[in-house]
Amino acid sequence: MSEPQGEKTLVHFLRHGEVHNPEGILYGRLPGYRLSDRGEQQAKLVAEFLSGHDIARVIASPLQRAQETARPLGAMFQTEVATDDRLIEADNRFEGLKVSVGDGALRSPRHWPKLWNPFEPSWGEPYLEIAHRMLGAAHRARAAAYGREAVCVSHQLPIWTLRRYVEGKPMWHDPRRRQCSLASLTTLVFRGEELVRVAYVEPAGGTDPRVTGA
Repeated sequence: MSEPQGEKTLVHFLRHGEVHNPEGILYGRLPGYRLSDRGEQQAKLVAEFLSGHDIARVIASPLQRAQETARPLGAMFQTEVATDDRLIEADNRFEGLKVSVGDGALRSPRHWPKLWNPFEPSWGEPYLEIAHRMLGAAHRARAAAYGREAVCVSHQLPIWTLRRYVEGKPMWHDPRRRQCSLASLTTLVFRGEELVRVAYVEPAGGTDPRVTGA
């Protein structure tokens, strides 16, 4: 089997840092959710971790927490942070509610009809739609940073869905088993236009994927 041809390009998908969320709600696409002090430190740690890399482009979801996570990278590499709407958090019908197990919305029978199909899922944006838009963002970043590296700042579910999609795994999954910690990097390695490898690293350390609204 021949080796893929073309320049090597890395597209790093960075999950945003910790968010100030004292109410513990699922904030989704709601405006006004900023990074916590810890989240700001996590963003700086990622920028330091990538300081020796050849970053050509920094791109972020339009949501505040992603934009704030991207800022130290933009400053580090002296590049403007671009925005790509395809990197946004997944749409979710429980947005604005508490959804922890044994707490809030999931205990109310009026919300149970939203849970009828976990394979789609019925309570939010379909996994396949998430995967397709995220892959589109990946290829746009790859083309813009061809032969170098790009960082795309996004959110846990979109990044994890993209990873499962490109690895050929079912997109339905147990959220408690997501490997996508706060301020983690999931990297797609391209040779030319072909994806050849996926890598993962946690520059700011591991976090619990079950934390609501993280």
